[in-house]
Amino acid sequence: MPVSPTFPGVYVEEIPSGVRTITGVATSITAFVGRTLSGPTTDPVLVTSFGEFERLFGGLHVDVPLAYSVRDFFLNGGSQALVVRLHKNATVAKNAALQVEAASAGTWGGKLTYKIDTDGIDDNVGARFGLDKNILFNLTVFEDPPRGRVESHKNVSVDTAAGARRLDRVLSNASSLVRVSLKSDGTPDLPGSMPGNTPADEDPTSPTGDPTKFAKFTGGSDGDPLDNTAYIGNKATKTGLYMLEKADLFNLLCIPPDTRDGDTAEEVYQEGMKYSVDRRAMLLVDSPAAWSANKDTAAAKAKAGLGDLGLVGSQARNAALYFPRVIQSDPLRDGQLDTFVPCGIVAGVMARTDSERGVWKAPAGIDAGILGIQALEVGLSDPENGQLNPLGINCLRVFPVVGHVVWGARTLRGADQLADEYKYVPVRRLALFLEESLFRGLKWVVFEPNDEPLWAQIRLNVGAFMQNLFRQGAFQGTTPREAYFVKCDKETTTQNDINLGIVNVVVGFAPLKPAEFVIIKIQQMAGQVQA
Repeated sequence: MPVSPTFPGVYVEEIPSGVRTITGVATSITAFVGRTLSGPTTDPVLVTSFGEFERLFGGLHVDVPLAYSVRDFFLNGGSQALVVRLHKNATVAKNAALQVEAASAGTWGGKLTYKIDTDGIDDNVGARFGLDKNILFNLTVFEDPPRGRVESHKNVSVDTAAGARRLDRVLSNASSLVRVSLKSDGTPDLPGSMPGNTPADEDPTSPTGDPTKFAKFTGGSDGDPLDNTAYIGNKATKTGLYMLEKADLFNLLCIPPDTRDGDTAEEVYQEGMKYSVDRRAMLLVDSPAAWSANKDTAAAKAKAGLGDLGLVGSQARNAALYFPRVIQSDPLRDGQLDTFVPCGIVAGVMARTDSERGVWKAPAGIDAGILGIQALEVGLSDPENGQLNPLGINCLRVFPVVGHVVWGARTLRGADQLADEYKYVPVRRLALFLEESLFRGLKWVVFEPNDEPLWAQIRLNVGAFMQNLFRQGAFQGTTPREAYFVKCDKETTTQNDINLGIVNVVVGFAPLKPAEFVIIKIQQMAGQVQA
């Protein structure tokens, strides 16, 4: 605020610079939607390594293709995966003796057991919590190998007056394995009295214990195979695919099929593509298994079958298809080779490329090597690749020395015949990055006085953001004038707009387009011919 001078002297006044730095958003957070062995079923969960995925969602299983896609994502350079666990009619394993149940649905809960003791609980412990020590006990929960997780919850109680140490509250906040069961009215089903200690021969940690006496959990099931309804869900209730409404940001969307040799339904992909547009994300589409059934006619089958997917229209700018599927060894089947979808691999390559070069670099070429595979289901030749690339089908190829690589960077609007301005994946992803970054970075503008001082601040901050990207090589051109422009003045925002509370900002950029075709011209010199 302006200083109000009252006495002769020097006054210091701080003047705001008007600089509000716009930070670029992440570009490769990948959402995986599908079935897992365990894990939360009501919220998407961000994991930053495959080890964390194994701990929370159960790791690899021969009937869970999503788990292999997540593994491939991290193996090929991915760093952040957003996992949406879906199920259909799965049930939770329970233990009636203590009225506790597994933290999530699935047969995995049948591997849980527990023990109860009062070791270490004395008058001092009770006094610290303001409770009678006789209502406190320790609960230790065990999970059978191979995961073999163990949780210890000290000084808990089933007494309704136990406050923060009440069992249901402790497990809700601190346990990833179990919860207290709920009654039909939604209140915790706490036992009426303190449970007794687990007998020594029922201690799961005792080598002489009798496993038949362990307090096992029963009744959990993995439910039925996922159908289109389970995948798509409902936006209003934030179920299925729309559970991602609870996530702040994701950039890539992968929807692996529910079975290893199956396909994700066209309706699911179509809904995923529509939702990707809403969230400024890219949908990665796996080619149908039938395209590769006959390797001699695979390219022709892909060419003929593209239209059957129904991924058309302007929304197809936010989708990219990759063909063929990949062959990998399965550690759960003694290294036997099997076929897997490539969406997780491609997402990992995109994440690696973003980290090394930037989102404006095409995630394809000899630097876009594929890790962790033994072969491609179909080995494409140059002429076959030449049939598919003009249609917007991105091919995975293998070359001598280079190995397996992603060899295509077109969106599903990338067919030559469409001549779409968002023909290329890097151009579309750069545009989405700019949109999301500016959307978040200009929130401060709302409710500011809509006149030239505000417009000048917008030009300053957006211009600084674009200039930084220009210096990193994100745009065409040798000067900022050639690379981008930011316009916000009385030409973009008229008096009528001001009266309506609208400020218009026009941002233009000259995208870098990949050198998809390299043409080398060679001419033979005829020698020194005298005229």
